Amino acid sequence: MSDSLNAPAPHPAPHSPGAPVRHTRAKGEPRFPDGPKADPAGSHFERRIRSFQPRRSRVTAGQADALQRLWPTWGLDIDGQRVIDLGELFGNDRPVVLEIGFGMGEATARMAAGDPDTNILAVDVHTPGQGNLLGLAERNGLSNVRVGNGDAIILLREMLRADSLDGLRVYFPDPWPKKRHHKRRLIQPEFLTLAASRMRPGALLHCATDWEPYAEQMLDVLTAHPGFENTQADGGFAPRPEFRPLTRFEGQGLDKGHVVNDLLFRRVPHTTAEQDR
Repeated sequence: MSDSLNAPAPHPAPHSPGAPVRHTRAKGEPRFPDGPKADPAGSHFERRIRSFQPRRSRVTAGQADALQRLWPTWGLDIDGQRVIDLGELFGNDRPVVLEIGFGMGEATARMAAGDPDTNILAVDVHTPGQGNLLGLAERNGLSNVRVGNGDAIILLREMLRADSLDGLRVYFPDPWPKKRHHKRRLIQPEFLTLAASRMRPGALLHCATDWEPYAEQMLDVLTAHPGFENTQADGGFAPRPEFRPLTRFEGQGLDKGHVVNDLLFRRVPHTTAEQDR
């Protein structure tokens, strides 16, 4: 499917909010001039194995409108070229939780509405989802949401300060089920070390997956990492906390007999070695 936007006819029929947008654009012209960039980090950083795969899909008129209008204020292109001030980004000094991968953003919006005193920096590479979350935030008056576009690893490594996060959420990441693709899974020791360096002691790392083999791997990797401790006394999975909404897609999976596992691990106090860095 082409990712281009087709120029409107001289007398276009009006778009309904859910209708896909198709316009033509000149070669090299950005898809959304005032919206997220197609590849914000460009070639500034080394090529590496990625845990995500960008998807091309149609953007509705409502999503496109939200991207054009709201991105300059509520969007963040992850270019890796600067360290961001989270207080400046949100306009306040409230706690900030990073969410990696939010799909269409419905759960993110519900969590933001349920906890207005916590800021959520939600990162994804799916353009329709970015537009949808921006629209949800505007319609529901969610001033505590910012939408990041690009690679969360670059955000963590290049753009966030140490101890700047009060939480990290990774809900239903790609399980990469084939054995040869397991190296693409996000929850790996190296990722946890990077994440730990940006999380304050006591910050909560919350993962959820409906892929049981991946859940077991997550549990093993998190249990072995010195930067985190399980909040569950038995060292196992956690009940779904009330603040994580049950999404429609998750409910459909549960109806089919899928098992969803939540993992809640807390960032431990800094070690002497960390303090000396």
